[in-house]
Amino acid sequence: MITEIGIVAGEIWHYLDKHGEVLFSQMQAGIKQPRDLVLMSVGWLAREGHVIVREEGRDYRVSLRKN
Repeated sequence: MITEIGIVAGEIWHYLDKHGEVLFSQMQAGIKQPRDLVLMSVGWLAREGHVIVREEGRDYRVSLRKN
């Protein structure tokens, strides 16, 4: 499972690099992975300081953290 989370985290990073800041729902539809797996991967990236997650209504905005 850790390997799958890491692979999806990579897909998320590439998606955000290409599209910039997006809604979680848009990103999840764009990478076509199960919602639970995307949530775990976003959590991993957030914990490692690679993404910023902000609540927006009933969704979340996700973006890469600029160093």
